[in-house]
Amino acid sequence: MNKINDGGPAFPNVPEGAGSRWADWDMGMTLRDYFAAKAMQGWLSSYGPDDKHPATAGDADFVAQRSYAMADAMLAARGAQ
Repeated sequence: MNKINDGGPAFPNVPEGAGSRWADWDMGMTLRDYFAAKAMQGWLSSYGPDDKHPATAGDADFVAQRSYAMADAMLAARGAQ
């Protein structure tokens, strides 16, 4: 199975005194998670008040899968530059 490129930490927090010890860092969310959240937010906001969005139609898993697919595409595009 291939490891998913998650882009590393989106907003790493290096505690004072941690130095270069990654184990002591608070990694927070990954860049992949951040991109997926932004993709989902943009998608959700594109629907009008009378439109039936997949998330409200019981297809939240589909929305999450498509959001992560967009995040993976954004990470791939970053690597292609």
